[in-house]
Amino acid sequence: MPAVTVDNPLTLPRIAAPAGARHRSALAVSTAPGGFEGEGFPVRRAFAGIDYQHLDPFIMMDQMGEVEYAPGEAKGTPWHPHRGFETVTYLIDGTFVHHDSHGGGGTINGGDTQWMTAGSGLLHIEAPPESLVMSGGLFHGLQLWVNLPAKDKMMPPRYQDIGGGKVRLLTSSDGGALLRLIAGEIDGHRGPGITHTPITMLHVSLNPGAELTLPWNPGFNALAYGLAGRGTAGPEGRPFRTGRTVVFGGGDALTVRADAVQEPSSPNFELVLLGGQPIREPMMHYGPFVMNTRAELAQAVEDFQAGRLGCIPADES
Repeated sequence: MPAVTVDNPLTLPRIAAPAGARHRSALAVSTAPGGFEGEGFPVRRAFAGIDYQHLDPFIMMDQMGEVEYAPGEAKGTPWHPHRGFETVTYLIDGTFVHHDSHGGGGTINGGDTQWMTAGSGLLHIEAPPESLVMSGGLFHGLQLWVNLPAKDKMMPPRYQDIGGGKVRLLTSSDGGALLRLIAGEIDGHRGPGITHTPITMLHVSLNPGAELTLPWNPGFNALAYGLAGRGTAGPEGRPFRTGRTVVFGGGDALTVRADAVQEPSSPNFELVLLGGQPIREPMMHYGPFVMNTRAELAQAVEDFQAGRLGCIPADES
């Protein structure tokens, strides 16, 4: 970790919060419980137990792995439906292959992101390639679910494949942080992800002892999730580390720091920073369907059972 990096961050554009910015406090830190998804790959549920008022427009986020598969162990998900939201799959290590009932999908490797707008609905499968199943190897990534506003929930499905080379690379004023801007805007720099719901998503690597203070859209919420290593959040320095999520309060600047001594398994503090413009609409979530009302959820289930979200291709069944 990570797949996308540079030898010298000081060659990158530098960003910093303006003087006098109102710094966001770290309101709460929670621990992501572990579980299993799909055919049995391990995940951490990053947003479990966090009130939706702090998450909107995000619904859930799973850290997939980090796991070193032996030959024959790699797992994926069986065919399953989606409607009413977007999935963002960011792969740090390994390879994943996606297919859907509309003929979409593709292969993503370490550093790549696949942005799938489920919209009106589809059937979907995610699996490691046969080569990874045979050889085994490291697998690590994130899947984030982003809600869609009511006006976009029934839009046609679409994909964005964001190769690691397209991610906007930035650094802090002293070069102690490497930022991979996947979507949204920071200090005039924009990531490649095109979003229906305005969000910001970054993967940050902080050198031991380094501090990062970013300008942050005051109309967005703010979350941090520890992927590896340890550090602190907010001006009060609340500790968090691998598998913990920070909820920030209001303001227009966000600060995180890396501890001077990191874990042997990770030379840097690796984290994801997320923020989004709250949709502020009723949200009803049932399994792979995210709608505004119970009646719409019932309709989604009925449409799935009737085959109106598509059929598994004959060569995939």
